[in-house]
Amino acid sequence: MTDSKTETALSSDPTEVRRQKLAQLREKIGEVYPAHFHRTITNAELAEKYKDLADDTETQDVVTVAGRVFSARNSGMFIDLRDASGKIQVFSHKDTTPEEARDLLPMIDLGDIIGVTGLVRRTKRGELTVNAQQITMLTKTLLPMPEKWNGIADVEIRYRKRHLDILSNEESKLRFQQRSQIVSGVRRFMEDDGFMEVETPMLHSVYGGASADPFKTHHNTLKQDMYLRIAPELFLKRTLVSGLTDKVFEVNRNFRNEGVSTRHNPEFTMMECYWAYADYEDIMDLVERLFESLAMKIHGSAEFTYGEHQISFKGPFKRVPMPDAVKEATGIDFLAMKTDEEARAAAKAAGFEVEKDWTWGECLAFIFEEKVEGTLIQPSHVTHFPKDISPFAKEVPGEPRLVERFETYCNAWELGNAFSELNDPEEQRRRMVEQLEQAHARGETEKQLDDEFLDAIDQGMPPAGGLGIGVDRLIMLLTNAPSIRDVILFPARRARD
Repeated sequence: MTDSKTETALSSDPTEVRRQKLAQLREKIGEVYPAHFHRTITNAELAEKYKDLADDTETQDVVTVAGRVFSARNSGMFIDLRDASGKIQVFSHKDTTPEEARDLLPMIDLGDIIGVTGLVRRTKRGELTVNAQQITMLTKTLLPMPEKWNGIADVEIRYRKRHLDILSNEESKLRFQQRSQIVSGVRRFMEDDGFMEVETPMLHSVYGGASADPFKTHHNTLKQDMYLRIAPELFLKRTLVSGLTDKVFEVNRNFRNEGVSTRHNPEFTMMECYWAYADYEDIMDLVERLFESLAMKIHGSAEFTYGEHQISFKGPFKRVPMPDAVKEATGIDFLAMKTDEEARAAAKAAGFEVEKDWTWGECLAFIFEEKVEGTLIQPSHVTHFPKDISPFAKEVPGEPRLVERFETYCNAWELGNAFSELNDPEEQRRRMVEQLEQAHARGETEKQLDDEFLDAIDQGMPPAGGLGIGVDRLIMLLTNAPSIRDVILFPARRARD
């Protein structure tokens, strides 16, 4: 490590100091950024292999480790070297380390990446250590390691410069390792349950499958506008029509040109699946089994902590029809009403501001969002949604205003959305035309009817249950993350000047 005299001799600017040391290293050893380095063991493997090595014990075992310098003491005599798996101590002393290797220490800074070959020992204090016999410079860093951050400006840096966040924050590093485990766990669960994963297009000539504003682009060769997908739903249903499989899923990236918040990012991950010959109640069971398996994978238990709440993913989850939940919370009995006018009048009488053209179902859904959604802390399936806002679901027998749809809530967040899928081709076309007319009336003039999807449904789609799960929000829950930007490696950020 560099002493204060050397620092003064070089420069007072930390970045310039590093550049001058880089020049010194090139003069002394030539290649400072070698193309290859052969390490024989990771730090975690080393710790596991020698976990039973007694204190104050030296071995004759030679290993080669590599990693980033995170701290140094006594002018580099003791270095904490970290790789992706953990930390190991490196000891450099005239009794164990050749002068040629020790001569590099004044030119090594925190954050540099080095390789070390030497003998394994455990110190009197119990620290597993490599006595350096050879030190190899692998990467000279030109910027100093980050300090500990505080305040809102520092949070902005965490999201904008994620590499610094992970370098300096073990909690962030663990969270993204857990994200990988969760996404992998979703795939393994679905495959073990008999689902087949497929890949559907991300560029759509007609956007649909959900109500959202799309990102628009242009294909030069085809000479046509295209849209980044807002959902894979219509393509996955066409897969069911094909008979390729009765159980299909996709872990996919979706794009919606809408707001950014602690729970919304323009680019996000979903798991969407369709299960032939099943209905929404079968899908509820699937969700409960999936959620519990992921909690067990990450926490070793179905119970875990999010913020101030103790959450349990142990099924069965609470199941409540939306009209019943609203009636319990507000006393308003929507099922007793016959017309849209009655619904609007009842909502206004209860103090809710509703639009003059809202339907019975839109009033019901609005009051649910206002008065019930925020109370759903433990996982719950809210069922029996209004048909007005659910164009792709089958009606509830005996109640044509409601459909066999549920959304799964936890911590007052929507995590999943599922239907008994509509497969009547004439009814599907009627609802999609009606939805299109409403979109055009709102000024969404680019929205089109997906004739290719309707043609596929005319061919015959089996009855099926369908599900979409917001993977990012699920990861937030399972990793105790306060914002979606904490679980997306590189979240959307406003460009800097």
